[in-house]
Amino acid sequence: MSATALTGRERVNRMFARRDQDRIPRQDTFWPETITRWQKEGLQWDHHDVLRLLDADFAVLCWSWPPIFPGQREVLRQDAETETVRDAWGGIARYWKGRSGTPEHVGFGCTSREVWEKTYRPAMLAAPNQVDTKLAAARYRAARKLGQWTHLSGVEGFEALRKILGDEVCLMAMIEDPEWIRDVVAVHTEVVLRSWQAVIDEGVEPDGLWIYGDMAFNHATMCSPAMYKELVWPFHKQMADWAHARGMKVIYHTDGRVSGVLDLYIQAGFDCLQPIEAKAGMDIRKFAPTHGDRLAMFGNIDVMKMATNDLDLLEEEIRTKFAAGMATRGYAYHSDHSVPPQVSWSTYKAIIGFVEKYGNY
Repeated sequence: MSATALTGRERVNRMFARRDQDRIPRQDTFWPETITRWQKEGLQWDHHDVLRLLDADFAVLCWSWPPIFPGQREVLRQDAETETVRDAWGGIARYWKGRSGTPEHVGFGCTSREVWEKTYRPAMLAAPNQVDTKLAAARYRAARKLGQWTHLSGVEGFEALRKILGDEVCLMAMIEDPEWIRDVVAVHTEVVLRSWQAVIDEGVEPDGLWIYGDMAFNHATMCSPAMYKELVWPFHKQMADWAHARGMKVIYHTDGRVSGVLDLYIQAGFDCLQPIEAKAGMDIRKFAPTHGDRLAMFGNIDVMKMATNDLDLLEEEIRTKFAAGMATRGYAYHSDHSVPPQVSWSTYKAIIGFVEKYGNY
């Protein structure tokens, strides 16, 4: 490599191509409470300021998670700490007031194939596009000036199943009514691709997709690899084929232990896996040597270790995992989940220093 620094866009594209880079690409995410803590400890602005200090390379243009009943938000109950809401997908969930966290899912409206076909399916197909295409185009122009790698983002079919049907109905229907499951995923995929195409029709030329769907627990995927291949994988492949036909790469986000389906991800056309959750037993020191030539690795830096604020432990975590990922030239930095508020601002600044120290080629 020459001494001239690459742009973020060049750097990420070279990562996908396994070509020489000046340094690994970088990105991270943070809980809102983390930023609040850091502001008390000396951070001047917000998460955008942290990403500037990190010298992050990625820019999101839009988010697509098509609500079935756009604009619906009915507060059913509330107390001093929580509120229970019927949301735009027809589900009922209880949320904390004033702090982040996974909501308690109280109930779901789409409890049968009959309800899906009579109400949810036609409503989903008829709902107007919820992506602000003008804003996405403006973000694209701004990111291009900064030399960042631009991506469309949104939710894929497995996450949509869980949001619309709930885990219990979804997992039982995978066995008892697989055609219903395929139809839900097919309709969701159609609507998401339609929304992304509307952005492209504004003259936007994204570099990739970054799609989200948590399909695993801390020990295995929520369904068997065979069931995933039959019911959801074809629509993952549809998204990847759509992206590749338009010159884009595909980053797939999923939490949990997905070691049993890495080959299926590659066959679907996913180019990169993120965030590679360490606390679920995922370790790029194991997977990069076996899959890193075909699947870029993005993340895997353990937030549980970050939360100890032990700099020696963190330096070893970053040094060894960077070495494994960088050996393939297909690695980018990210925490293995959103950085939690247990991490001090001084610790995160030290993490940025370790990223600088060990992330250069």
